[in-house]
Amino acid sequence: MIVWKGAKNVRYIWLAVISCLFFAAFPLNALGAETLDQKQADEQRLLLYKKTAAVTNVPWHVLAAADQYERNVRRSRRDLSKQEGLIGIYIPAPLWAGPLNPLQEDTNPARIDFFGGIGKDGNGDGVASKTDDEDLLYTFAHVLGKYGSDMDNIKIGLWNFYHRDKTVGIIVGHHKIFKKYGHIHLTEHAFPVPLRSNYSYRSTWGDARGWGGRRIHEGTDIFANYGVPVRSTAYGVVEMKGWNRFGGWRVGIRDLNNTYHYYAHLNGFADGLHPGQIVEPGQLIGSVGSSGYGPPGTSGKFPPHLHYGMYKDNGRTEWSFDPHPHLRLWERAERQKNRKKK
Repeated sequence: MIVWKGAKNVRYIWLAVISCLFFAAFPLNALGAETLDQKQADEQRLLLYKKTAAVTNVPWHVLAAADQYERNVRRSRRDLSKQEGLIGIYIPAPLWAGPLNPLQEDTNPARIDFFGGIGKDGNGDGVASKTDDEDLLYTFAHVLGKYGSDMDNIKIGLWNFYHRDKTVGIIVGHHKIFKKYGHIHLTEHAFPVPLRSNYSYRSTWGDARGWGGRRIHEGTDIFANYGVPVRSTAYGVVEMKGWNRFGGWRVGIRDLNNTYHYYAHLNGFADGLHPGQIVEPGQLIGSVGSSGYGPPGTSGKFPPHLHYGMYKDNGRTEWSFDPHPHLRLWERAERQKNRKKK
């Protein structure tokens, strides 16, 4: 008979119990992210988040938000290694193993700790591997947990880990969305104007623009009548609302793919819309207008239309990309969905 003593062993027992329940439901050979569809992968990620939250007191939606942010960053960066498992959080080898550790791929928890690395054994198997989803997520949660489990202190922990205000803001936004809906599989989209309305658009991204200096058109113009409803295309958080001399009355929404959606030349805003508000696909955010190209209130210098832009954040910078293919995809998907309802 083995007698376990000490808090560390109690933690390992607790981890072992949860691990047994987890892997009973999802065998090891089913955990490869590339062999799963997105819904299955999200379900398994959610279990990992909640399991890690149970032993670290870091809310699961915070862990989910950071992982969501990093998985999208890794898709848009070539200088980061390819994600190998379900969890996309990236921890460089010197940070994991310790900067002076001669074994930069070290998995020995005691040696990692000796050299000042942050890598932890998250499942009690005696190995601290940054390619193991449980070890990786537990290590990240342990880093945040040192600052506290409330959001004010978690924000401090996030800033000290990423050293970038925008990254912290995006992760906090993701956290708010996951906390509200209670799950992470939020992949629906909507076309920005109702399909029943009279509208037209074509690919104009990259075209030349002259007002305010030489520049390119960073979006797609959807021409429609004044007052046609403008809707959110995705789950997201309102980052910006107000006047811009180029875009007139405009709204900026950050989605769960780290993409900033820019809605410009509006005639007005939905009642009560405010920065920090969570929105979902199809939710009213404003209406089509012709505002912009001048001081606040300027309107009528061009036909009414919605300027719709998309900007990707990669953890370092943000750049515009052509939204036209996404608009076509969302338009087609919404039409198909409407047909099935009939």
